[in-house]
Amino acid sequence: MTLDWITPAERLSTLPTYVFARLDELKATARQQGLDLIDLGMGNPDGPPPQPIIEAAISALKDPNNHGYPPFEGHANFRHTITDWYYRRYGVSLDPEIEALPLLGSKEGLTHLALAYINPGDIVLVPNPAYPPHFRGPALAGAEIYGLPLTAKNDWLIDLGSIPDHIADRAKILYFNYPSNPTTAVAPRELFADIVAFARKHQILLVHDLCYAELAFDGYQPVSLLEIPGAKEIGVEFHTLSKTYNMAGWRVGFVVGNPQIIQGLRTLKTNLDYGIFAVIQAAAETALKLPDSHLLAVQQRYCQRRDFLISGLAKLGWQIPKTKATMYLWAPCPVERTSADFALQLLQETGIVMTPGSAFGHHGEGYLRISLIAECDRLGEAIHRIQQSQICASADPATLNRVSSS
Repeated sequence: MTLDWITPAERLSTLPTYVFARLDELKATARQQGLDLIDLGMGNPDGPPPQPIIEAAISALKDPNNHGYPPFEGHANFRHTITDWYYRRYGVSLDPEIEALPLLGSKEGLTHLALAYINPGDIVLVPNPAYPPHFRGPALAGAEIYGLPLTAKNDWLIDLGSIPDHIADRAKILYFNYPSNPTTAVAPRELFADIVAFARKHQILLVHDLCYAELAFDGYQPVSLLEIPGAKEIGVEFHTLSKTYNMAGWRVGFVVGNPQIIQGLRTLKTNLDYGIFAVIQAAAETALKLPDSHLLAVQQRYCQRRDFLISGLAKLGWQIPKTKATMYLWAPCPVERTSADFALQLLQETGIVMTPGSAFGHHGEGYLRISLIAECDRLGEAIHRIQQSQICASADPATLNRVSSS
């Protein structure tokens, strides 16, 4: 029975299909057809969390005190662990009582922050391409989104000079993300300082998504927004345990920074959820206390996969820039067609899943995001399938050279 008289809220009509939900549908169809999928689409780390995290969760599960409603703002021990980790990593002191808030994953927090602070018609500055919640959360809140075009020519960095003064003066929030998902770009400290100065001048709230704080290679160390003088007066920074600790399904992250901004998010969340299951908080505490040897092993694993895949695809004529951070490659589309069409053909012909760059905004067109979430033997199989496919046969070397150098 179809209830024609029931219609969704208008805010849902502004949202296109979430690309990863659509990819899940396509993958399910491909599996039903018997394809052996090599899924390099989502940023979904392979393998379990480190054993100490699992053991901490098992121990916490056995404690009867951990099965009631947790505090809205998270357990004090977890908040102290967050701020201790932050000081150890960045040398920034934070008050665990008011400047740190655990979240049900950073995606939840990023979207709810928009609902807490954006009124219909407010201008929000969002890079394009960007991680979808950076523009979908504001869209749900009724924002007027002003896109900041990112280009390969400018190393995928925000160009503050391109923002008209009348837009900057009206803007309420700037979302940004370095190391970047999807472009893998890293930003120099000078850009962070310029962004803080720009935001202070125009009274803009800064939201920095440092999802890939620890997935960096070749000696590169990502910058934290809160390392920049004056940043905490106008901004917050989001983190997740999904990537570094293989805890994507556990749904745990946190936000740190300006206490007034965090309090607004907390107020909203008290009306929406009861916080993170205490068992997961205990496991997350253990994760943030793991020795650096774990971090080094994770970095080496992704670095090895990065080098293996870039090298293998280069032999097919597909030139992909080497990234300094994240768990992705941002690859120029090797044929003259839309990134969505290429990704669909790749899935149907080879069983390999990649994410079309257009899913992250129209300035991502012409690129594919490849997740390094498979061991090298599977990546080798992916290279072999591409080599044998019609996709590879139809690639024009002139196109490869033109796109990869853009």
